[in-house]
Amino acid sequence: MNKSEAKKRIEKLRQVIDHHRYLYHVLDKQEISESALDSLKKELFDLEQLYPDLITANSPTQRVAGAPLAKFKKVEHKKLMLSLQDGFSNEDIIAWEERIKRLLTEKEASELDYFCELKFDGLAVELLYQGGIFVLGATRGNGIIGEDITQNLKTIEAIPLELNDLGRSLTPSSDIVVRGEVLISKERFAKINKQQARANLPLYANPRNIAAGSVRQLDPKITSQRQLDFYAWDLLADLGQTTHSQKHQILQKLGFKTHSGDSAKHCLSLGEVFKFREYWLTRREKLPFEIDGLVAQVNNTELFEKLGVAGKSPRAAIAFKFPLKEAQTIVEDIIVQVGRTGAITPLAILKPVAIGGTMVSRATLHNEDEIKRLGIKINDTVIVGRAGDVIPDIIKVFLK
Repeated sequence: MNKSEAKKRIEKLRQVIDHHRYLYHVLDKQEISESALDSLKKELFDLEQLYPDLITANSPTQRVAGAPLAKFKKVEHKKLMLSLQDGFSNEDIIAWEERIKRLLTEKEASELDYFCELKFDGLAVELLYQGGIFVLGATRGNGIIGEDITQNLKTIEAIPLELNDLGRSLTPSSDIVVRGEVLISKERFAKINKQQARANLPLYANPRNIAAGSVRQLDPKITSQRQLDFYAWDLLADLGQTTHSQKHQILQKLGFKTHSGDSAKHCLSLGEVFKFREYWLTRREKLPFEIDGLVAQVNNTELFEKLGVAGKSPRAAIAFKFPLKEAQTIVEDIIVQVGRTGAITPLAILKPVAIGGTMVSRATLHNEDEIKRLGIKINDTVIVGRAGDVIPDIIKVFLK
């Protein structure tokens, strides 16, 4: 096979491999066996080794490549990557709606509708595509500056290295930014913890810890072994959308997994939002991933932008968290943790206890005032809860 023939075969192999990757990792379908797909990947790899100059950044062989990094580069987000305000009750959500209605005209307020989707317990990331090709991936960081984790994100099969037809139709200078969640399944989480136990290593507290730690590995091969997944939930590009629900439709056409079917709902009122939450409150255990609530946001993108930002959160969206899960345990120690930004957070080290299927061994005490308010000391018996199923918190101290 000469170089011209090899080039045609390489292009065909890439199309076929990406087609089956999309079926399996995005649509959860399978047309050929894993061994057949492996043979196609092997043929592509061998041809690219014969003609290295034909290797491109969007080739399936480049999902795990290169030497480990010495450190992560910093990346500035073109648009702030915000976090969400939390709500835990219907009253919280009603108050949220009342606040945003005060900033709208009477007509706008009367026409408010919402898009609701599940809130995964994962790590938010940003993906940049230029001319349809994935060129940069970053963590949220502080919302302004994140870390370049491109090579690690390339190992996640659910993230396309090249967008589908809609993305490929764009001019080479067109940029598309996609935001979403990196996460790990409950099944994979359990397997990794079994491996930790067999190796006499500490168990991971929850799936989010593994997902976050995995994408921040300096060696992409380690990230690849974790078998992470990805769901897209936002699109930062004007492709004609006027609602958030249309963003999801476009993201699916670009080749991403998004919330769809009964895991997302266009709600015409808060009553429908409450029903959607109740529906998943009783069914979340059946999901392959951990969720800690849902996200409700103003569906109209123009109104979403008009409502702007309050602090570090968009006014037009809120995380509607699930109720606390609680258990009783003992405080074994109290330590101080220093974050990457220099922020100091006191932590209670707990006798490990299972809450909602996750082993909890520490809880945040927030600050010195919280310690004084609780009157907490080492050896105290406490009630610990997972706020929205995720963040361990001290709910009550049984004072001696």
